[in-house]
Amino acid sequence: MIRGIRGATTVINNEESEIIQETKVMIEKMANKNSVQPEDIASVFISVTPDLNATFPAKALRLIEGWKYVPVMCMPEIDVPNSLSRCIRVMMTVNTTIEQQKVEHIYLNDAVKLRPDLQSGVKSN
Repeated sequence: MIRGIRGATTVINNEESEIIQETKVMIEKMANKNSVQPEDIASVFISVTPDLNATFPAKALRLIEGWKYVPVMCMPEIDVPNSLSRCIRVMMTVNTTIEQQKVEHIYLNDAVKLRPDLQSGVKSN
């Protein structure tokens, strides 16, 4: 069965190293918490708010061992007034046997505000 795993994080600065590092941390937590291996992944979509343009956050995936062939695409997030700034959002579609309600979605830093209903004691890093 293909399931979606959501993730989101924020950065303090629009800097390449910070964007890549925070994205990498989030992606690794998404995979680890849901026992995802690279060959289980159908695709990864990453969106960023308009205030983040220093780099492609997809570069973070290339730093993870075994993720060379995982398909990934970056895109802009809708520019909604008063929405969370400096935010990186991820939708990872994976082949898994995990029941939908047991998928662990990962929200880090200020992004924990986005889906408090999905937080199970997870705090920002």
